[in-house]
Amino acid sequence: MNKKFLKNIIFLLFINLLIKPFWILGIDVAVQNLVGDKSYGLYLAVSQFAYLFYILLDLGLTNFNNRNIAQNNQLLSKHFVGISQAKIFLTIIYFIVIFAIGWLIGYRGEQLKLLAIVGLNQVLLSLILYVRSNISALLLFKTDSMLSVLDRVLMIIICSFMLWSGFFPKENFNVYTYIYAQTVSYLITLIIAVTIVLRHTGKLTIRINIPFVIMIIKKSLPYALLVLLMSFYNRLEPVLIERLLPEDIAASQAGVYAKAWRLFDAGNNISYLFSVILLPLFAAIIKEREDLQGLVKQSFGIMLSMTCIIAVLCIFYSRNFMDIMYPEQNNEEASTILRILMGSFVAISITYIFGTLLTANGNLRQLNIVAACGVVINIVLNCTFIPHYQAVGAAFTSLCVQFTTCVIQFFIAKKIFNLRLGTRFWLRLGAFLILITLTAYLSTHLCTNLWVSFAIAAAICIFIAFLTKMLEYKEIKELVMSSAKNLKK
Repeated sequence: MNKKFLKNIIFLLFINLLIKPFWILGIDVAVQNLVGDKSYGLYLAVSQFAYLFYILLDLGLTNFNNRNIAQNNQLLSKHFVGISQAKIFLTIIYFIVIFAIGWLIGYRGEQLKLLAIVGLNQVLLSLILYVRSNISALLLFKTDSMLSVLDRVLMIIICSFMLWSGFFPKENFNVYTYIYAQTVSYLITLIIAVTIVLRHTGKLTIRINIPFVIMIIKKSLPYALLVLLMSFYNRLEPVLIERLLPEDIAASQAGVYAKAWRLFDAGNNISYLFSVILLPLFAAIIKEREDLQGLVKQSFGIMLSMTCIIAVLCIFYSRNFMDIMYPEQNNEEASTILRILMGSFVAISITYIFGTLLTANGNLRQLNIVAACGVVINIVLNCTFIPHYQAVGAAFTSLCVQFTTCVIQFFIAKKIFNLRLGTRFWLRLGAFLILITLTAYLSTHLCTNLWVSFAIAAAICIFIAFLTKMLEYKEIKELVMSSAKNLKK
């Protein structure tokens, strides 16, 4: 089971690292530079507001389905029909809620128009993630990995044509063009994902089954509360920046936050992929009462190695990255925000290990209490810091909330599963952090060529991960070779 996890996470990371950097540094940045901070900042704020209520589209059905189908594959056909019916009903509720609350907090005209289109995209994304949960639960990780980047690949193709082909006038490109490209990409991805699932369901009997729908929703409610609370403390900052600050700077500050948040979110998306694979694996191991120690330690070591190297390099090269992505702009504030958010990135990535483990074990009461604490801390600190420190204050709030919830989840998981990482693991981790920090610092003084110094630093940091045994060379080598053979098949 450990080998299956590592083999598939390598493949998943491989294809995402091929796609995500170009999407972030090529397409997304080009869009913000073209439409401007104010327009993009408004889009970010509205899209994050729509995402806050994303759980109404799901009510925890995706996590419940992933865990349940992983343990009971024979229920796929029955659940696919029943949950699909529930999703249609939840979509209606979702639109009613976001428009009602949006109106109450002051959304009018342009904001409501954006909310309608962004809301549709959230519906499509919700359906894609639900359909993918069936594929992941069947342990079809390679297929799920391909689907995880398909929407981005399609958006890259569409946006590249409009931005750089010369056939589409740039003056006609606006934030709505960008959103519509997302809609088309999501629709195509959804159709392909549904087609794949239907090949495994056998014959479907489509009939309305209200009692089954109610039963599924009731079982999913604990998951729903958890996702709702986590959405609020993970995604609230851009919304509060746009709502709490004066109108003349609100959208622009949201745009400045978006510059740094873009890299944070990209790294976060890659870390999230771990939880997608780990949830059904943890659930299956727990059901079979097998030993979890090895898988937890492996996943924790890989996650820490990956996220700490990324975070440390981004901290020391933050201004360079911002200047490359947003030339001819004052990026001092954005680079400060990026340095702070990289701390949040490490913390939230760790929660994808231990939060997923607790979810697979059904410890939702503990997770909901932790998430509720996170929401309270988030709102209190944001309302305190944003009026005085603007977007930088929101980033600091994120750091405080993510580290608090991360530490609490770790100790809860350690107690419930009697996890024993050992003193040697922590000593290796300490040595690893000191050495990569020193390496990144020295690399900034190495030479005047940014990319040469950055490449040297990255290579040395990866070497240090193996040197300190945060990563095991023999194991990784074997798994990379195994993954390469699978890619050829």
